[in-house]
Amino acid sequence: MKYKFLDFKLRKVVHYSLIVCILLIQVIIAIFFYNEFVNEKKLKFIKNRLDQSRVLGGLTDNSRKDFMDAQNYFQKYMLSQDDKDLKLYFQSLEKLNNNFEKINDYGDKNPGLKNRLAQQKKDTLKIIKLQTVIDSVYQYSLNPPVQKVEEPSFELERYKNTDDFEDLNIQTQTYSDTVKKKGLMGRLRDAISGKVNVQKESTVITMTNKKPANLSKIKQRMDSLVNSIDKHYTTEVKKIQRSTVQNQLSTAKNKQENITFYGNFSKLLVYSNRLINVYEKAIKDFKSELEKEYNEQSSNNNRIRTYLVLGLMTLMFIVSILIMYFTRMAFIYEQKLNAANEENRKSLNFKNRILGMLSHELMSPLKIINIFIDKINKTTKDETTKDYLKSIKFTNSTLLIQSTQILEYTKNQETEKKLVKTVFNLKDEINSIVTAITPYIETRNNKFLVTDRIPENLIVNSDNIKINQIFMNILGNANKFTENGQIDLTMFTEKIDENNISLITTIGDTGVGISESDLGKIFEPYYQGMVSDEIDNFGAGLGLNLCKEIIELFNGDISVSSKLHKGTKVTFRINLNISK
Repeated sequence: MKYKFLDFKLRKVVHYSLIVCILLIQVIIAIFFYNEFVNEKKLKFIKNRLDQSRVLGGLTDNSRKDFMDAQNYFQKYMLSQDDKDLKLYFQSLEKLNNNFEKINDYGDKNPGLKNRLAQQKKDTLKIIKLQTVIDSVYQYSLNPPVQKVEEPSFELERYKNTDDFEDLNIQTQTYSDTVKKKGLMGRLRDAISGKVNVQKESTVITMTNKKPANLSKIKQRMDSLVNSIDKHYTTEVKKIQRSTVQNQLSTAKNKQENITFYGNFSKLLVYSNRLINVYEKAIKDFKSELEKEYNEQSSNNNRIRTYLVLGLMTLMFIVSILIMYFTRMAFIYEQKLNAANEENRKSLNFKNRILGMLSHELMSPLKIINIFIDKINKTTKDETTKDYLKSIKFTNSTLLIQSTQILEYTKNQETEKKLVKTVFNLKDEINSIVTAITPYIETRNNKFLVTDRIPENLIVNSDNIKINQIFMNILGNANKFTENGQIDLTMFTEKIDENNISLITTIGDTGVGISESDLGKIFEPYYQGMVSDEIDNFGAGLGLNLCKEIIELFNGDISVSSKLHKGTKVTFRINLNISK
């Protein structure tokens, strides 16, 4: 063979390979759409969660800012003791708590973040709601233990002299130094350290003598005065010392209470700061995991997309090769087919020429036979001989008509099949067919039983030649496949309307029958089936196919029922026009 690679058997392999490639392409396209829609949807979902984690990161940043504000307001309050600063302190903490609540709400919808928050809280601190702590400290702040300590004032009781010193002119002047006022915290520091600032007074006494002075008496009187003054002021200083000690004790007590009071605020800030660290760490881990998941999903999607594109390109390349192979094969087989068609056309032309020549050459002898039959019929008086001559003439006329049809067919194969109608007596026509076929049936030692229920004098306008062909073909087949048996022919008519009737005919035999596998194929052209080797004269296998075509021209139908080795029954119906 010139093109060995275009062997027909190899064509099947290539054909199935092409089908497999197309199926794989469809699978790849399906996976591609799945990747683009489902996996991209997953990627988008992860990206949305990642964006939300960034928003949560912003909330922690805001929480850190609110914490710093709360710390600043607390420091201001410690210095100023202004309730407005304390209120701003709690407002900042409330904002911080609201941020935490938003993060917790998102965590309730996202188990990943919720688990991380729970783990961080478990590992870092005892889980207490921040709002609970804020409320507790706020309630405590409503009754502060710290009271303002009044700056103690110390006044020395002035010494009152009982000696009038008539002979002396005495002038007394007292000088007091100033003590700087301090705030509460300054006073608390001084109280804790034990420092006491006391206002000091200095007294200057000036004496002038009105009379001549007695120095001894003056000295005595002055000593007495100094001792009296010293005793007075010693007593006054001791009073001041006792007052100072009591003030120090009170200050120390207030200091302890203030440490406890401010310690609650400080603890709240420390707890808030630890909570911020917990949320920051949990959100950071959550965000890191989402970024990792997003990168993995994106990488998987791109990898799948790459593999799919490469696979699709590979399969398309294979399909292109296979299509090129089939195209080449088609061109070569087309050339062969054109050459075969040309050979068939030449063979058909030759066959038609032979058929035309034979049918033309047969027409003249058949016409001559009819002439001699008529002459013999006129010269004989034996009725039996006349019946035989009549059957011979009927058969010869049928052959003459079929020769004419073959000649017409060879002249024009595209001639439309149609009925050539003539007016005839249906019963007489059928009887002529039966009379002509009876000797042929008897040659195989078969009994021929005819049941004729066709009305007398029923004149129809139809094609008697094609009716002849139907009966001859079906009865001929029944006789061909039956020997030493029986053939039954049953005929009756049904009225359709005023102008039409149906001829229903059943032809049964007791021959070899038809297998179930062959029964559905008997109307196919050239189909002969599988029968015994003892049966000869099969013919071309066109009998039932041609009968079906002719019956359909009569708007009729045909059916066959059979069992192997039990005979066959053929039933057909043809519609005929009534001639009036």
